[in-house]
Amino acid sequence: MLTPLGWGTLAGSVILYAAGFALGYPEPVVLATGGLLALAAALLWTAPKPRLEVRREVTPGKVPRGDAAVAVLHVRNLGRRALTGLRARDRIGAAEHTVDLPRVPRRGTRTVSYPLPTRTRGDIPVGPLLLVRADPLGLTRKIREYGAAATLLVRPRTVTLAVPPSGKAHHLEGPTSDNAPSGTVTFHTLREYVVGDDLRHVHWRSSARTGTLMVRQLIDASLPTTTVVLDTRGLTELAVDAAASVAVAAAGAGFPVRVVTGEGPVAETKADAESVLDRLALVGPGTAGVAEAMRLARGGGSLVLVTADPAEAGRAAGVRRRFDRVVCIYVGTNPVTVPGVTLVPITNLDDLPLIWGPR
Repeated sequence: MLTPLGWGTLAGSVILYAAGFALGYPEPVVLATGGLLALAAALLWTAPKPRLEVRREVTPGKVPRGDAAVAVLHVRNLGRRALTGLRARDRIGAAEHTVDLPRVPRRGTRTVSYPLPTRTRGDIPVGPLLLVRADPLGLTRKIREYGAAATLLVRPRTVTLAVPPSGKAHHLEGPTSDNAPSGTVTFHTLREYVVGDDLRHVHWRSSARTGTLMVRQLIDASLPTTTVVLDTRGLTELAVDAAASVAVAAAGAGFPVRVVTGEGPVAETKADAESVLDRLALVGPGTAGVAEAMRLARGGGSLVLVTADPAEAGRAAGVRRRFDRVVCIYVGTNPVTVPGVTLVPITNLDDLPLIWGPR
């Protein structure tokens, strides 16, 4: 509970007492007594546990990289006396943010906010939140933990793009109905039932085995799939942003989209751009190339490769016969020319909408 100043005051008082008694001088004893009385008063100031209701909100909980996000701290004093000397310490990722709270009147509430860093993509833990109460002289302090930890998810930036062209004219305007023609809806996977699901799709055998109501998830095989292959060797935020923009364009239009890296699948969905962004927020650098990922990808629809490696861009030509259209978003300067592959070179995300689409 003692601060460095408090420990220094205690040590100095002990030395003054010893010197005063040894030398027979009353003055050091008086000074030592004053120091000890100040320490006692400081302990009495900080020892009682304040009656507080503390709540911290992270808003928004998900944010594109570079956008603003804040933590909002609400401190309510449930006690009968006003509180002063309160300081909040909140851990944000590997750093710590400190903010001094103004005087909290009895039965009153104070609200303060502070910015959260959004320059780095990924999960950023926020908390635990510590409230530090110190005496006016700074001799003692009491630290107490309040509330639960929270998480800020920093997702990739995206720009608005047209639906990735598949080479099939009747798909370019997007799906016109949620009901696919007969024979085009196929089983994809099993998932847990959520309110609103069609009970005709319940898979009773799996439900009985797992004890959880399971439904069959069907996909429309008539819609072209957009396969986004992200090269994570030497990963840059620009590459992730470009991959996210393409995937969100396809999912937002209701088309199936698949995102893979050299390390494996990242996301596979239809009309769920939010889950694609959540998954891409957590993608980190890898060591594997994407040649195998392109070779194993299911054919049909569009293949969009995002890479900064000229060699990987060249390998995209080897799979162009299996897809209706192959596009390479080349992140960097001096791109190579790949026969049969639409090359989209970018050095800035804002350049992507200007050169995206059929060429």
